[in-house]
Amino acid sequence: MPTLVGLGNALGADGLPVRLSSRTYAGLRQRPVRELGFDQPLLWVVVALLAWGLVMVYSASIALPDNPRFANYAQTHFALRHGLFIAIGLVAALIAFQVPMQTWERYAPLLFALALLLLVVVLIPFIGKGVNGARRWIPLGVINFQPSELAKLTILLYAADYMVRKMDVKERFFRAVAPMAVALAVVGMLLLAEPDMGAFMVIVVIAMGILFLGGVNARMFFLIVLVVVTAFALMVMMSEWRRERIFAYLDPWSEQYALGKGYQLSHSLIAFGRGEIFGVGLGGSVEKLHWLPEAHTDFLLAVVGEEFGLIGVTIIIASFLWLVRRIVLIGRQAIALDQVFAGLVAQGVGLWIGFQAFINIGVNLGALPTKGLTLPLMSYGGSAILLELVALAIVLRVDHENRLLMKGGRS
Repeated sequence: MPTLVGLGNALGADGLPVRLSSRTYAGLRQRPVRELGFDQPLLWVVVALLAWGLVMVYSASIALPDNPRFANYAQTHFALRHGLFIAIGLVAALIAFQVPMQTWERYAPLLFALALLLLVVVLIPFIGKGVNGARRWIPLGVINFQPSELAKLTILLYAADYMVRKMDVKERFFRAVAPMAVALAVVGMLLLAEPDMGAFMVIVVIAMGILFLGGVNARMFFLIVLVVVTAFALMVMMSEWRRERIFAYLDPWSEQYALGKGYQLSHSLIAFGRGEIFGVGLGGSVEKLHWLPEAHTDFLLAVVGEEFGLIGVTIIIASFLWLVRRIVLIGRQAIALDQVFAGLVAQGVGLWIGFQAFINIGVNLGALPTKGLTLPLMSYGGSAILLELVALAIVLRVDHENRLLMKGGRS
């Protein structure tokens, strides 16, 4: 309206310009619109979750040095290490953003082979590090690297590349699906040997989701789902400690499980109960004081619920919903621009972040059986933060190339 009024004042009664000074003309000229090279709202939501996660890791781990197991650690030990992991992840993400999607597509099979090799190496005694009966980490000095996290990213890249290569035979079950099923079976055997069933579940969901989004016949897809669900059910039935987890989930307050398999869940629910709507305030959690195990990793959301209440938990859930939706839209846009590999990769990252957040939130709230999966971008964990930031940098690269193509440039 100010521009129109100014233009009206500059016109005579007959509508002809009477006088246009250089200042008036400058105010009427079109100004170039500054176009952003990537999705900045997505970046800022990720930064906000990282920052909140860092604060909560410090809050949840501040009392750990009181435990004889961590007696030699400073109160800031886990927070400083988590900050270091974030810094390393941001540098890796910046490097990953510079890599064109064509390069990721070209090297996807090699990266997947590297992940398989590391999954074998971690099982070798004196190389893989065991914690609580699980051998999942390779010590690398500053960080204990977890190959299963790399496997999530590489299976995503490999599955997207595989679907692009098999696009002409995607209606044929054995030619389109069977090779991918063999790859998943090999990954599954290596992960279950660690054991790490949670990571295997995420990898299966990523691969199956990309197969479905890539256009595999719906009947074949539901057949695969049936086979996978049956396989997981058999794994639970054949493992006594997995069965006990299910029973503890169904009744965590029973005398049999309250101090055993249901201990974490029961204290997680107590934390949410104490938080009520607005929480007890940052730093005021009682459950983190050696009552709730793994409060800074798998059960970080319970500490959020106790200190920030229903409001804080709702904000986190809404943030992940927005984030996943944004990522999926970027993937859809890439496919619409005929960048199928890039689109499938972006949507696969959305499946990864969304499914893992869904499982972690469900476990913390008692809606799902206890499973060792961290809350993406927030829970303590070096390898997880590193690979999640690299994956999100790839999504931003997809969005960057989408914008270049829509402007008529080349990706």
